[in-house]
Amino acid sequence: MSTFRYSLGPVRTLNELFPAAKFANKNLNFRTRADVIRHYTQNSLSADRVSGIEEVRVYKEAGDYYIELSGSTPTELLKTFAARHVKIFDADNSRKAIRGKRLMKRFGVWNPMANYSVNKNPYDGPSKWTLFPPLGLNVIGQKGLLLLHYPPWAVLQAGTFENAMTMQRWGRMLAAAGVPAAEVDLYKTFIDVNPVAAPGSGESEYPNDYMPIMMASAFFDGPSDRDYIKSMLELYLTPPGWPEDSKYTLPLLICGSPLYDPQAPGWFRTAYTDILPTLKGESSGVPYSIPLVDVMQTGKFKVRPDSKRETPYLIGNHMIAAGVTGKCTPDASQIPDIRQYEAQDLVAATFLKLYTENPNLEPEDAKAQASKRWFGNESGTGVPNPPDPKDALTLCALAQMDLFFKPNPPSPLYNFEEACKRCQEAKVKNDPCASPIGPTDPNKIGS
Repeated sequence: MSTFRYSLGPVRTLNELFPAAKFANKNLNFRTRADVIRHYTQNSLSADRVSGIEEVRVYKEAGDYYIELSGSTPTELLKTFAARHVKIFDADNSRKAIRGKRLMKRFGVWNPMANYSVNKNPYDGPSKWTLFPPLGLNVIGQKGLLLLHYPPWAVLQAGTFENAMTMQRWGRMLAAAGVPAAEVDLYKTFIDVNPVAAPGSGESEYPNDYMPIMMASAFFDGPSDRDYIKSMLELYLTPPGWPEDSKYTLPLLICGSPLYDPQAPGWFRTAYTDILPTLKGESSGVPYSIPLVDVMQTGKFKVRPDSKRETPYLIGNHMIAAGVTGKCTPDASQIPDIRQYEAQDLVAATFLKLYTENPNLEPEDAKAQASKRWFGNESGTGVPNPPDPKDALTLCALAQMDLFFKPNPPSPLYNFEEACKRCQEAKVKNDPCASPIGPTDPNKIGS
């Protein structure tokens, strides 16, 4: 057994980027910040499929946190992991979030609901905020990147995103798109436009939005000393070993539906107005030009003007939106109809998978291929009509899983196999809204 050690960075700054041990659930047995860093490092090693690690040790030395990895893992792989791990938390990347936090405190807008409840969920309790950059996610192995709003406090308590409903549902979408089970985690890496853990999740949203688009644009974007979002995008979109002759970076899925958590596309809209398609017209003799970030919109952009490569992107729904706002309606061609949600989300998952097969694929072609599979047309519009009966059954089954939930903890009432069986028994085969399998809950039925 060999040992490999490296400095992750200064204690003072890492203590601001990793949550305090007291915030975690008691069963995790965290006593110090070193325990927290060790835990998330282990999670990242696991997400990156780094095998052979028998022990992860974290300790302080000369004002820095050091990580010591023991086991049979090849040294070259550990060097690659360590170099990128350090890079994530250096002054050019995650540490820029600290500047944003300090600026918010100076202006008095950090955690405006401190000491008050923001919802009725007893597990969320009083409002509390803490910086929370991507922790425990892929460091070197990601195959795509997601752009989201902010991490819920429950994730910080659990010490993992894996148990979050959002990631569980996204895993189902990826599997349905054909991503092998062993690679699903490689498509779950994400950046939040507001890297701040706070109460609220798919089952208990803020009654008001305390992390608006303006917050991301003002405090985590801007001058080079606090352009956290663009720095992290640039870093994560080009993992170690990315081919020099590659035309594009990894693909980016920008997640946020107009009916649920639209802040990530909203930030993208304010940051890249000049490269977006626009809706142009005239009203009362006055011309207008409105930059668009519509769901299913695709294209390519450079994170910064001097970025080496362009990034293919697709605007998608927030991955839990279907389970929160999806319902059966008379019009399956528009959200919030559950069938439309499922098809759009399956297009998004397939879009990422297609880039693993062909990294130089044009984004319009990737969307067309994915849309053809799940909508039956290349534009991804209208009532979903997958040409393959197996895909039609899959779409129906996933919709059934999103329509019917059981509480404590919230989870699908039916597993995938049970949902498939229900879809085959419907009076209109593979229609999740048809009798007798359609919902009777008025909250899941709309006009």
